[in-house]
Amino acid sequence: LPSMQTSGSKPCPCPSFKLREVASMYFTMIAVFLVILVVALQGSAPRGSDFPYKVPLDPQGLLELSWNVSYPEQAVHFQLLIRDLQFGLLFGMSDRGEFENADLAVLWSDGHNSYFGDAWSDAKGQLHMDSQQDYQLLGARRAPEGLYLLFRRAFSTCDPKDYLIEDGTVHLIYGILEKPVQSLQAINISAIHRGLQRVQLLKPNITIPELPSDMKTMEIVAPDVVIPSQETTYWCYMAELPDGFPKHHIIMYEPVITAGNEALVHHMEVFQCAAEFDSFPHYNGPCNSKMKPDRLNYCRHVLAAWAMGAQAFYYPEEAGLAFGGPGSSRYLRLEIHYHNPLVFKGRHDSSGIRLYYTATLRRYDAGIMELGLVYTPVMAIPPGEDAFILTGYCTDKCTQLALPAAGIRIFASQLHTHLAGRKVVTVLSRDGRERQVVNADGHYSPHFQEIRMLKEVVAVLPGDELITTCTYNTEDRSRATVGGFGILEEMCVNYVHYYPQTQLELCKSAVDPGYLHRYFNLVNRFNDEEVCTCPQVSIPQQFFSVPWNTFNRDVLKSLYGFAPISMHCNKSSAVRFPVRIASQP
Repeated sequence: LPSMQTSGSKPCPCPSFKLREVASMYFTMIAVFLVILVVALQGSAPRGSDFPYKVPLDPQGLLELSWNVSYPEQAVHFQLLIRDLQFGLLFGMSDRGEFENADLAVLWSDGHNSYFGDAWSDAKGQLHMDSQQDYQLLGARRAPEGLYLLFRRAFSTCDPKDYLIEDGTVHLIYGILEKPVQSLQAINISAIHRGLQRVQLLKPNITIPELPSDMKTMEIVAPDVVIPSQETTYWCYMAELPDGFPKHHIIMYEPVITAGNEALVHHMEVFQCAAEFDSFPHYNGPCNSKMKPDRLNYCRHVLAAWAMGAQAFYYPEEAGLAFGGPGSSRYLRLEIHYHNPLVFKGRHDSSGIRLYYTATLRRYDAGIMELGLVYTPVMAIPPGEDAFILTGYCTDKCTQLALPAAGIRIFASQLHTHLAGRKVVTVLSRDGRERQVVNADGHYSPHFQEIRMLKEVVAVLPGDELITTCTYNTEDRSRATVGGFGILEEMCVNYVHYYPQTQLELCKSAVDPGYLHRYFNLVNRFNDEEVCTCPQVSIPQQFFSVPWNTFNRDVLKSLYGFAPISMHCNKSSAVRFPVRIASQP
């Protein structure tokens, strides 16, 4: 089961199977068949400060999940508010939000009594009680706003039926029982109201830096948007800094969400526009509208990014993100993703991001560097692949040339692919050995992208390598997927946030195009269908005409694994440092 703990999971001290079964019998009798007496306890709800992270699970906001993370205990404590409890609910985790092969906590009622237990679903979606009860119920409390359930779950349980909670994205699933059921096995998950929510459960335990006394705030919000009555909308709004706005440091930002729209505002980003343009047109409308001015496409420099479930973002006390002043555009673009699956009509919204900034500049300017693969069609994924791997390199030659002697410090990271991306990881290599994982997401979703603060700052020295690997699934596609900017093309990027800022803005690679040409010639030698390699035929067209048999797939994998790479080691001015072709590390 790809989403469950297996023998390849992190090692943990587990008792033998028989001993564990015997030991679990008592707890199963207590935890599974214990009737929960949900009494109408009067009084206030549990304190929100005990559960600092919060996210609505469903679009209507009927289910609200709060949680905290205990690294000493290696456990997550959940508080689930059910505003309109009927006959129970399912809550749990799975690899990508499926209800098959899922790890679940289930509350159900037969109309007379209520029960709680740890369960799992098989490949057909049938529910089974887990012999090892790892969702530990801590309490149930009624309040005016609904029923609160409190329960605990360890990161790793040594139960092969359980989901291993790791860093990165977690796909939470929920289901609402609208009728009484006589037993757990009687629940038909295909017939219940259900959904999923993506979060980063294991938030880093970061000390909040002291904020300066001269700190000011600026809200970049889209004024009084009527959210379109469709499932997905990307809304663009242009904002402008005051004339003569001097250089400041952004030291923190947080979301501003219109009350009542918490379940509709999926994620938001603030981009700064290119400084080479003196002005940008005002715009307030859908990002994909034909009325959107083309010049807005030159607003791509990320200043802030937030996704549902994220908290405020803090810069380290010694660094801030510069904006304003000479060489910096006054124009900003706010982009909001509205997720409206219930197609609500007439909902007004003025959400956005609040920037906290200071005129007292910190010691270092923070910078943003792109790692991974160049946006080029020479990197392609055959159709019908369940886990195809591509890797981009920031080589030792580039970091040796471009980084200061004392190196840089990476404190945050935003991973990015398009729709086929399933996993992304960046590792730091020194002297030919992998030393540290910079950021990893084994359950990555292109629908949940945020700038994540790292648990610990990563020091990168001249001569180090940063290797970014992306895993793709193209089982639903009938032709090759090439690299590029289109949503059906692919990317493999890690935007790392670091200090002190350097001239190095892009450190990426792609396979040497000459070796790709040899690949197409080899395909022509061993296949009846010919790939035209003449200059007037584009690389995407050549990939589209490859017959994707096992041989052609395996040779392409080998090419990407061993052929020399073309290195892009670029300054912010788009001028390259003198590093070009290199052997793969």
